Amino acid sequence: MERTLLLEKNAVENLLPQKFPFVMVDKMYSFTETSLVSGLQIQNDNIFFDNNTFLEAGLIEHMAQSVALHTGYEYFLRNEIAPTGYIGSIKDIEIKKLPEINDTIQSTVTILQEFGGITLVDIVTTLNNEEIAKGQMKTVLAK
Repeated sequence: MERTLLLEKNAVENLLPQKFPFVMVDKMYSFTETSLVSGLQIQNDNIFFDNNTFLEAGLIEHMAQSVALHTGYEYFLRNEIAPTGYIGSIKDIEIKKLPEINDTIQSTVTILQEFGGITLVDIVTTLNNEEIAKGQMKTVLAK
């Protein structure tokens, strides 16, 4: 599905605690209170790029940073500084295919539950509208 770009690389990077070369999200396509769609074009200077392939660790980090982008943008809209977040748990991750150089992946984050700085999300990552990874993550905000 073709999506309208909401935020580009520089704006996205300002909302994430990670900095180059560890940034694994470079686009935000949509945002609601309970969801976000992010993107990443795989470049050959990516630290998770090896032998023309984006590694599993890169996909999982992209998924986690997509959750962080949701939090960062939420705080930005309230004119507040976002606290640092951490992965509390990863559950049922399934990786079906690894993207290659110049591929653009998209991840859809759906918030299932949020309470006391702990957020449970479903994440689905696609490449050319084909599901290549999915799973659940629980993130925790630092106090």
